[in-house]
Amino acid sequence: MAETELPQIYLITPPEIELSRFPDQLGKVLDSTDIACVRLALATRDEDRISRAADALRETCHARDVALVISEHIMLSERLGLDGVHLTDGARSVRKTRKELGDDAIVGAFCGASSHDGMTAGELGCDYIAFGPVGSTPLGDGTVAEADLFEWWSQMIEVPVVAEGALDIDIIRKLSPFTDFFGIGEEIWRAEDPAARLAELRAAF
Repeated sequence: MAETELPQIYLITPPEIELSRFPDQLGKVLDSTDIACVRLALATRDEDRISRAADALRETCHARDVALVISEHIMLSERLGLDGVHLTDGARSVRKTRKELGDDAIVGAFCGASSHDGMTAGELGCDYIAFGPVGSTPLGDGTVAEADLFEWWSQMIEVPVVAEGALDIDIIRKLSPFTDFFGIGEEIWRAEDPAARLAELRAAF
């Protein structure tokens, strides 16, 4: 990655969204700055709720030429006309997903802090690899994706990389030279004004 190139924003939805409000909120954030991609990452397994959310957000995103991917649900991604899928099991489903969705779909994989998983997923045809969490969080098993993983990746591997999970301004400053995307979600949705909070985080890129 050229030193002059700033990382891009990869926006992650909250795990719960209020359909009467969230598409407008998302629209405001998308209008406030350049967003590379949005990931629909709902906690629910209810197909109907996921489908309704995907329909609403697809309209919001595609009206602004922003790609929308969905966490895990490969079949829904295709059925709902989304741009791809974000896998959460490292490299395990990459080959099958790529075959299922074809070459044009975006396929990304979350690989925790494992460079081995990341490299395997990249070799199997992932468009990006996400590592995280990059800050300390009570969620998960306490493993943190350290800055040296991103530094090594940026020097050795061509596949774009996303830093996500428990981001703050200091971590963003530290990782900016070594990451292609910041996966930003709860960091802004909990704020009174998500677009303003995003601008604050972006200033640290």
